[in-house]
Amino acid sequence: MTRPGVGPLVLRSGTSSGRASSYLDTFGCGEQVGRRAFLVLGVWGVHDAAVRVIKHRDGGIVRRVELVDEPGEPIGSACRFLNHLVDRGFSPHTLCAYAYDLKYLFTFLREEGMDWQEFRAPDALRLLAFLRRTPSRRSAQRLGLTVVVGGADTPGKLLAPSTVNRILAAVASFYDWAIVAEEYDGDASPMQMRSDPALARVPDRRQPFMGRASRQKPVRRTVTVKQPRRLPRPMDDSVLEDFIGSLKRLRDLAMFLLMLDGGLRPGEVLSLHLADVSYGRRRVTVRKRDDHPHGVRGKSRTERIVDLHEPRTLDAVSRYVMHERPLDADSPFVFLIGGNGARRLEPLGYDALVRLFSRRMDKLGLRAPERTPHALRHTHATAMWEGGMRELSLQKRLGHASPESTKVYTRVSDEAVLADYTQALENNR
Repeated sequence: MTRPGVGPLVLRSGTSSGRASSYLDTFGCGEQVGRRAFLVLGVWGVHDAAVRVIKHRDGGIVRRVELVDEPGEPIGSACRFLNHLVDRGFSPHTLCAYAYDLKYLFTFLREEGMDWQEFRAPDALRLLAFLRRTPSRRSAQRLGLTVVVGGADTPGKLLAPSTVNRILAAVASFYDWAIVAEEYDGDASPMQMRSDPALARVPDRRQPFMGRASRQKPVRRTVTVKQPRRLPRPMDDSVLEDFIGSLKRLRDLAMFLLMLDGGLRPGEVLSLHLADVSYGRRRVTVRKRDDHPHGVRGKSRTERIVDLHEPRTLDAVSRYVMHERPLDADSPFVFLIGGNGARRLEPLGYDALVRLFSRRMDKLGLRAPERTPHALRHTHATAMWEGGMRELSLQKRLGHASPESTKVYTRVSDEAVLADYTQALENNR
């Protein structure tokens, strides 16, 4: 397809791991400074990446994040906001995510020649247009159709709608903080909110705590992007059988079974201490911790008990602890790095777990965008719901703070639709 005066608009299905040779990624994690190709409706230009993210680590964990301009001077307002997030106890990963999201805002302001204090509601519309024409900072694996704008020699993958909405939410939080801190001289936040009367008509939309009895008016941001609501895709039984059967290390088998049979998040598995496993009661206790040397954290703030009555799960954990876990380790964490390398006895990090999963899937020829370590948790949740587990019980088992997070598993699955369709055909014969 083409648009008048614009380069060809290409729809590609599946994933893409390549990127334009002229595009040097400076929006990803790290402090690389360089130049990046800037995409505006199929026309490529180059401009300096003046805004950078600087991460300050202590013991390998990000403790503080700064946003700096081209000369290397900290952007005071953004840094004070990020320090405020540190005071609120945000995780290192969330802190970095806010910093990189605000990087888009200050890059936009620099190109517009505008101070952040001058940013008003009409400028939010132009920020949205800027984000919708900005290339993705890395080659993400996405399901379905992907919009690629540009010529045949200069392809560029745009930011996903979910990414754009997350950036806009970060900008809204920044200006909300600036108003409370009395640093923003505008009359109201430029990321305006409006009433949402559709809330009362759509039962699946999130409502205030008191429901219709609440005096809180349902609102949503005016500047936003529509994004599809996708169902979590559980992994097929044949894929799971091949994957679990191919694991050679007891450590890897135990970790992935905790996700598959217990529904634990990857961060929760990596944060487990030896004292959290109760073999006699056949359960593990998931606690909120921030003592992992690589900054791994569980998402939930509430301690919960996860029963594991699948015999293979705790058996794999027990065999790993007894026979494979280094005997000279004094770390309280369950899953450690073995071998004889320099990082021996260190707790395993999230990146290492993802690499283990990806390499194994590649060797089996089963790699797909939707097949990730977190998909094992989706598979468990879907199986529990289809097996008859109540929604409230499933919410507690998964550690969801909001019922809305659990509702995604309560929708009719593809298999259920197929079964009803087949039965309807038979009844009509």
